[in-house]
Amino acid sequence: QVQLVESGGGLVQPGGSLRLSCAASGSMLSVNDMGWYRQAPGKERELVAVITNGAATNYADSVKGRFTISRDNGKNTVYLQMNSLKSEDTAVYYCLARIRRGWSPRDLMDYWGKGTLVTVSS
Repeated sequence: QVQLVESGGGLVQPGGSLRLSCAASGSMLSVNDMGWYRQAPGKERELVAVITNGAATNYADSVKGRFTISRDNGKNTVYLQMNSLKSEDTAVYYCLARIRRGWSPRDLMDYWGKGTLVTVSS
């Protein structure tokens, strides 16, 4: 079984910072792309940032210049450093990892964490 466990969410004032972490564990051959999505109340889940295992990154326009995604391949962990937070960043943040568990095509799958709540409010 593969598990993704997020941590680091919480309540922060506008302009503040938070750092999210997501660790993948279990039976894995490799961890490919990792990323963060978020879902605000009443809205659809949206991409925040993604990072390949070669460290190429891509960000949503709404977070460029404020958020930084990084990873530690030795720990199978992805991070999201969030600075200059705004009220509109309030959402449940989900970690996603594309993980290979075997050598057949169906052994490459996307796994989701359960989410961590980030609330930006004064």
